Amino acid sequence: MRLVLSFASALFCVTAAATAPPAGPTPAPGEPPKAEPGAFCAGDYAEDFGALSPAARAFETSPQQTFTYCVRTSAVYECPSYALDGTLKKTLKKTKAHGTAFAYRQQNGETLLLTNQHVAEWPAVTDADHTVDDVPLGCKRVSDRLRIVDGESDEYERDDVALTKVVADPQLDVAILKAKVPLPVMPWKIGHSSALHDRDVVDVRGFPLGAFKANNVGKVISAYDHDDDKDWDHDDFVIDALLSPGNSGSPVMALSCRTGELELVGIYHAGYTHGSALNVVVGIDQVRDLMTTLKRTPKAKADGSTLDLSSRAALVAAATDQVEPFFPFGNATAAVRVRSDAALVYEVFSKDFPFQSGPSLVLEDLPDPGSFGALGRVFFGNARGLKPFSKADLDADTQGQLLKLLDALRGDALASFAYRASAGSANASRERFDQMAKLQKGLKRLMTAHQDLGQVAADLAERLGPSVAEQGVSLAVALQPPPAPTAQPAQAAPQLAETPATAHPR
Repeated sequence: MRLVLSFASALFCVTAAATAPPAGPTPAPGEPPKAEPGAFCAGDYAEDFGALSPAARAFETSPQQTFTYCVRTSAVYECPSYALDGTLKKTLKKTKAHGTAFAYRQQNGETLLLTNQHVAEWPAVTDADHTVDDVPLGCKRVSDRLRIVDGESDEYERDDVALTKVVADPQLDVAILKAKVPLPVMPWKIGHSSALHDRDVVDVRGFPLGAFKANNVGKVISAYDHDDDKDWDHDDFVIDALLSPGNSGSPVMALSCRTGELELVGIYHAGYTHGSALNVVVGIDQVRDLMTTLKRTPKAKADGSTLDLSSRAALVAAATDQVEPFFPFGNATAAVRVRSDAALVYEVFSKDFPFQSGPSLVLEDLPDPGSFGALGRVFFGNARGLKPFSKADLDADTQGQLLKLLDALRGDALASFAYRASAGSANASRERFDQMAKLQKGLKRLMTAHQDLGQVAADLAERLGPSVAEQGVSLAVALQPPPAPTAQPAQAAPQLAETPATAHPR
């Protein structure tokens, strides 16, 4: 089973509320909270809406400003193609979609809104894992915008509310937007998704299909799930509410047994394919810091590593222990070797490997105090051998591409060797087997994500490798430390002739 984003092809929707409900009755100190007759409260959250306090019930049934809004996102993509005469041409493709978001804070006359990252952002480039309806693969996003609208059919733009992105976290599939006007905000408190149990009731509010405002209810059918598909890496829970495309970003609320009021416990994320009312919700516990600090804190890589001095030491040890230190890099094959001067040397081979065994790109990763390393010499190769360059020989655009390649090669090598080490002991226990499976899935994601970088390496080699008139050097040159610069003897200072003091008086 795989997850599909609940994302309507015309609109995103946001939720907010104007005034806080009156506080419910407060039990006396030491007195347990009183639920309504028929309510069932065995934990922090209720299994029946009968536990709703009279004050909260009155607020929910009274006329009030809704706290859900519809957000429309639109984008323009530039798509390359070839004309009949072989010339390159570019066409523009326009697209739009709809989803849900909700306002949670007002500050300085502005409003912060919470939604899904896939609602707030279109893919920068379309590929097999980042598709857009009616837009071919390989197209680049050149513009986009977000607006609050009344619904899918709303084409009157003068009363639309413009939204800007504040911060997005692709791993959580969560984004925070800002409106430069005061909007009603959600009146309910932020709860704790970790306190949910199976059978707890939930309330979901959003804009299914971007067509109209809707209020759905359901139950938690699994209190814990984990989504690490594609770019995602977050803890979830699963509910059985009847939700539709356009509900993405909807607030999911549970009913507190302590107060008898609703609390925000999650953000609707996606539904299972071929599943009836199997909907995945991002637990709010992971989002709390993002909501407060407005800063993203990325999780560690799939192999548990970060690119620092300790991870460099781990890569040096792993590469030294390998019989042949090869690893996948997109659709290509790569290798990393440890040189006698403690430099790491990465090789990226052409698509014809092993028929053509020489690398098309070689990068030196030099030791650098305080960081993982620094880019050294670069070699571009073809059938005539390797052509060396220093970093200073290359233009800024090429340097930027090489730094991306170097960073990706570091991460892919670490992930590959971590997976191999884990696979060796995977059958020792269920925990180790699950760890191996997680590392394998992470490595496959990296291979997919770095297919474009493998092509970048091939394109650079074709452009900068030895020409027909040039004789390339062998790989042995790159695998040996560069010769130390020859010391030049200091030039003697010119000697001034001594002159009698009386010869030239001042």
